[in-house]
Amino acid sequence: MKKFVNAVDTVLTESLDGFAAAHADIVQLGGGHKFVRRKSLKPGKVALLSGGGTGHEPLHAGFVGAGMLDAACPGQIFTSPTPDQMAEAMAEIDTGAGTLLIVKNYEGDLMNFEMAAEIAEGRVERVVVNDDLAVEDSLYTIGRRGVAGTLVVEKLVGAAAERGADLDALKALGEGVNAATRSMGVALTSCTVPAAGKPMFELGADEMEFGVGIHGEPGRRREKLRSADSIAEEIVAAIAGDLSLAKTPVLLFVNGFGGTPSMELYLMYNAARRMLEARGIVVARSLVGSYVTSLDMAGCSITVTALGDDLVALWDAPVHTAALRWGA
Repeated sequence: MKKFVNAVDTVLTESLDGFAAAHADIVQLGGGHKFVRRKSLKPGKVALLSGGGTGHEPLHAGFVGAGMLDAACPGQIFTSPTPDQMAEAMAEIDTGAGTLLIVKNYEGDLMNFEMAAEIAEGRVERVVVNDDLAVEDSLYTIGRRGVAGTLVVEKLVGAAAERGADLDALKALGEGVNAATRSMGVALTSCTVPAAGKPMFELGADEMEFGVGIHGEPGRRREKLRSADSIAEEIVAAIAGDLSLAKTPVLLFVNGFGGTPSMELYLMYNAARRMLEARGIVVARSLVGSYVTSLDMAGCSITVTALGDDLVALWDAPVHTAALRWGA
């Protein structure tokens, strides 16, 4: 294993220290490295909190800031944060309008976020993201996994919260965006967790894992590597078959898993866009880059969200975080 590490047990805290120092104009660390919060809270706004195991950066801490999350709780690599982390974060970011939790559908996350909500003082609601259509059940879930679509939910709900939407409206919006979003990924290599010091699984030089999860969970099948067009066609066909996209503009998001260069991500975007347009589907908005990663895994996912005019406006709304920035 070759990684920039001082000691395995300090990777998370040292990384958080660096992140907070690099983006001190946007975020600050909570006590004990328990959460990353927005530096300037907006009084009267519903607070948005997400989190999960680290190793998926810039998810979630990279999306803390104006127009997205108010705080994010980092767990150890691929491990849910604890209820006390979330409870402390909620106590600090709730300015009186309540808190909405945005939770990926993994058993540890669901359990710990639920426990945190029970001990929180203010009103708390949650949205569960389960956009991965690769498998119905996996090593960590009952039902579909929450993957790159989490970013889409956080962006759109974050924009609405910034505009002053109340807790009930934001919960309904988040659930609607999740229902309109589907993702699927492909791995070309495994990832290496520093504490393990070796790849999580082995792939042959000419193999890929089709439908892989963001923790390296098995997908639909392992098979010989195919062309980018062939991979994109199968993913787009699966998404189009699962979502009602007729005459609906969409967001096309091609996400890298951490070890794939931008050149290849844009190539996959080009392929996926052609496949969508061949089906009469209009790509109204796009995002390409490594935003929901799996450490150093080579591979990518394709996410499609059906957009109405209201969602296009929320996507275009200003955002200022470490990982996403546009608008005023």
